[in-house]
Amino acid sequence: MLDLGVSSPQLDEPQRGFSFAKDGPLDMRMDTSRGQTAAQWLNRADEEEIREVIREHGEERFAKAVAAAIVDARGREPFRTTRQLAEVVGRAVRTREPGQHPATRTFQALRIHVNQELEELEMTLPQAAALLEPGGRLAVISFHSLEDRIVKRFIRDRSTADKLPRGVPVRARDLPKPELVAIGRAIKASDEEIRRNPRARSAVLRVAEKSL
Repeated sequence: MLDLGVSSPQLDEPQRGFSFAKDGPLDMRMDTSRGQTAAQWLNRADEEEIREVIREHGEERFAKAVAAAIVDARGREPFRTTRQLAEVVGRAVRTREPGQHPATRTFQALRIHVNQELEELEMTLPQAAALLEPGGRLAVISFHSLEDRIVKRFIRDRSTADKLPRGVPVRARDLPKPELVAIGRAIKASDEEIRRNPRARSAVLRVAEKSL
């Protein structure tokens, strides 16, 4: 079972710097003993790199304006806290989605980048599948479209048998079986679950079984 993303305790602890809900150091590292913080990266990355990260990892349509605002603001004062960043982004994002803070996508993008989350997921999935015994199941809960896209593609590719050129005299039963079998469709949180736990609203569960 892979439960991706950050946990509620991490989000709720201001010192970790994952959330703009409470002011704290702009850290965002899963492992605080190594690597650069979000603040360190923001204070030295060039504007184009910042724009690309926010656009690709945050799917933020105002990435260009946000990156320009960040570079302009750090010229006056280096970024140190979550509140600093949230205020700068809040002024740069011209419209906000209902019920969502304008800095949500930028914070998501920086967290993913600082922790190399998508790269880690792409390395972990084949390792997890290799550990399964026949009949064993891999279940993955993702919390945003970029993660879910990787999981969906991985299960699809590993659940598809090798395709031979047309006309090759091989019977279907003689073809090697695919490594995995997709189990059901993606499962999303019910309205009741979202009511009890609003953070489940974007969760998607996908399951695959190791072929016998």
